[in-house]
Amino acid sequence: MEFLAGCLLLGLIAGFIAGLLGVGGGLIIVPVLVWLLEAQGLTQNAIHYALGTSLASILFTSMSSLRAHHAHDAVDWSTVKRITPGIVAGTFIGAALAARLSPLPLKLFFVAFLFYAAVQMWWNFKPTPHRQLPGIIGMFGAGGMIGAVSSWVGIGGGTLSVPFQLWCNVPLHRAIGTSAAIGLPIAAAGTIGYALNGPVDVIPDTLGYVHLTALTGIALGSVVTAPLGARSAHALPVGKLKRIFALLLFLLAIRMALTFY
Repeated sequence: MEFLAGCLLLGLIAGFIAGLLGVGGGLIIVPVLVWLLEAQGLTQNAIHYALGTSLASILFTSMSSLRAHHAHDAVDWSTVKRITPGIVAGTFIGAALAARLSPLPLKLFFVAFLFYAAVQMWWNFKPTPHRQLPGIIGMFGAGGMIGAVSSWVGIGGGTLSVPFQLWCNVPLHRAIGTSAAIGLPIAAAGTIGYALNGPVDVIPDTLGYVHLTALTGIALGSVVTAPLGARSAHALPVGKLKRIFALLLFLLAIRMALTFY
């Protein structure tokens, strides 16, 4: 029950952040879930279970926040339709490869990505917009890269898809709303990839690399707070909140890096 309660609290926090910023739910879920799983005695491949479970939870978070962003007419469904094939291919292949790697490379990649995301948010990095969204081939390539990286760090892709859209002259609120929709195919393909490529009947209450008890707690929490975060995105000083979140990411990255020694 303590493990489930911890996952529920984690879901409440991650859901609000994901809805508010369009990024970051998985960046919180993965490191905290690794520690929760290790505290339960699951020390082998905890990072794999955290990544697979994080992507599975984003199925619920993205659907919940997506409805709120769609209500504000902040989702470009044409962009979602064009980028989804690349997203699905990149995420599924990336998850299949990640499931076969040892934990250390995945942890190193995740820590590096945490530092990248923290720097990006702290300085509010926005690529200079000077073009429009690319054609079919360009969108497939961009989607494939976003999906592959997302599967390796257990996120819905907002840390990559939002800057990509801003670079292509998409307004910020529309980029965040569209990113919430893009998170759905990332989560679906990633969940299938980690579920199919994980161990069978090795650990109770798991489906491949998806931990079902953890998923239940995180999903229940996130569906409550994700729409609250999405609505707050249109009212709160998001710039200041991003800096606070960046500090949290720095601390999480340092904390996880210390476990290497």
